[in-house]
Amino acid sequence: MPKLHRITAYCVMVAAGAWIATGEFASIGSAEVATTEAEKAPDATPEAPKPLIRTVAAVEPAFIDHARAIRLSGITEADKRTVLAARAEGVIAALTMTKGGVVEKDQEVLSLEGPETQAQAKIAEINLAQRERELEVAQKLFEGGSSSETALDNARSARDAAAAELARAKAAADRLTLKAPFAGVVSTLDVELGEWLQTGTPVATILALDPILVKAEVSEIDLASVSEGSVAKVRLVNGVEAEGTVRLVAREASSATRTYPVEIALPNADLALPAGMTADVTLFAAPVRAVVVPRSIITLSETGELGLRVVGADNIAQFAAIQVIDDTPEGLVVVGVPEDVRVITSGQDLVRNGDTVTVVAGGADQ
Repeated sequence: MPKLHRITAYCVMVAAGAWIATGEFASIGSAEVATTEAEKAPDATPEAPKPLIRTVAAVEPAFIDHARAIRLSGITEADKRTVLAARAEGVIAALTMTKGGVVEKDQEVLSLEGPETQAQAKIAEINLAQRERELEVAQKLFEGGSSSETALDNARSARDAAAAELARAKAAADRLTLKAPFAGVVSTLDVELGEWLQTGTPVATILALDPILVKAEVSEIDLASVSEGSVAKVRLVNGVEAEGTVRLVAREASSATRTYPVEIALPNADLALPAGMTADVTLFAAPVRAVVVPRSIITLSETGELGLRVVGADNIAQFAAIQVIDDTPEGLVVVGVPEDVRVITSGQDLVRNGDTVTVVAGGADQ
């Protein structure tokens, strides 16, 4: 009796294994053989086996216009940076800027003592006025026939020489002052009121921070997808987020990294964003028509090409080669999916090109 039980158990195990191997316990991936009424008759003539028809799940692809995100690392820098230097020698008579303070464009920020220079400019003005009066007299005498043309030319030359002397004297006086070349922040101040300066002595460093720049580098692959004027999103290391505009895309790669520098301009009217801060940059390529698909339905062709299994209105399965252009939390963004097909989301690895399938609606997990 125990031997009979063992034989029965063994038979049940073999039958269960065969049933599992057929895959008939699930609808997706199961196979059916189409039969006619004549074939069902007891006396039907045996024919060659009919092809199996697999059941697959498929969905209509939802096409979108997707702008691929390009993520870079960068650092903030001033839009302009200049070091002011003394243009003449002398003692500082006035200093109207402070370290960390703000200056306006063309604001006079420093002046040197120079009474002699100012006096020379005044003398040159007086001399020019005298020479102009002499030229007027010479002109009238010449027109009245009382003076030669040579005398007129001499008077004109004297007037021109006086004008040149005045320009020289004014230039010397102008060099006693320094003006801010642009609006900005005084980053460093290296002198004090009353200090003696020599020509060329560094005075202060001025930074233009509105707009502030974010400098990053883009790879050779992504270069064609970045253009001047496109929108960029920037997140600074301190959590501040801002939106800027691509101002420059270099046309020469760095010889060391083979990457191309890009500059993004961020508005910074309140000067809250400092230079030298690390930033994460997100650029966006031009939108393309694409489909978001779960990662699990990606398959390979017989030649190893990446793609999807699709099925048309005729319920015949085909392979569609695709290109993955982005990876998002919702799934892979791909291009190359044909129009007017359904994407097989389950059972795709059980069918081949040209197979007729039975299609049921259904999605797939990522």
